[in-house]
Amino acid sequence: MTHLAAGRLAIALCALAMLVAAATPAHAQAQAAFSIPFKFESGGKKLPAGDYLVTKTGETQLTFQQVSTGKQTVLPFTEALKPAVPPAAAPRVVFDETGAFEPSYTEYFTIYVVAEVWLSSPEGYLVHVTRGAHKEKVVTGQAKK
Repeated sequence: MTHLAAGRLAIALCALAMLVAAATPAHAQAQAAFSIPFKFESGGKKLPAGDYLVTKTGETQLTFQQVSTGKQTVLPFTEALKPAVPPAAAPRVVFDETGAFEPSYTEYFTIYVVAEVWLSSPEGYLVHVTRGAHKEKVVTGQAKK
């Protein structure tokens, strides 16, 4: 290979590396692992209890990946939240805990709805707002790089 061909190859490889780096979204790096001990829902989607890897995967979406199956569920969020004061030590998912009498109106079922996701101290996302009476339940997680 001539010096000219080697130089062109090096330039092409550098350009390719720069394109790959530019195409990789920075927001895809924010993620945390959670062990959620109850079934929950969001946006009309029902998810089972289990271990999840939660990642910000788009400008307005989060992906909950169930670790045991690899199944991914995309959940939209409506806004980025201001950093918590004081900042939390660990990532967390905040659930709105409500209830309903279903299906025969003789049994009361607790429903957990994803309300907020905090992947790190400054990165919080509002997923859902529950109007009316409800409690909050927080599940803490572990940041992943």
